[in-house]
Amino acid sequence: MPLKRASRGRRKGGKGSSDRIQCTNCGATVPKDKAKKVTSRLSLVEHSLAKELRAQGAYIASPSILKWYCISCAIHFGILKIRSADSRRKTGRLR
Repeated sequence: MPLKRASRGRRKGGKGSSDRIQCTNCGATVPKDKAKKVTSRLSLVEHSLAKELRAQGAYIASPSILKWYCISCAIHFGILKIRSADSRRKTGRLR
């Protein structure tokens, strides 16, 4: 049977169970190795002001934001793509 995802939706390898986290969007509790991690930067200063400050030699901190999404939310936001049935057939079974 073809697989929807090559990793079968997990990235745990050979280890047993993993701890659980909450989805940032819907609050669903999912295993940490199944959830999708998204890291982004948060700008604390407006872009035009930051450009002027950088020209004067100022350092502007931008903290990184870490978000965890369940599979359904990751697909909804476009973080994950659904593989078509044709591409699943080309890859074949892993085992």
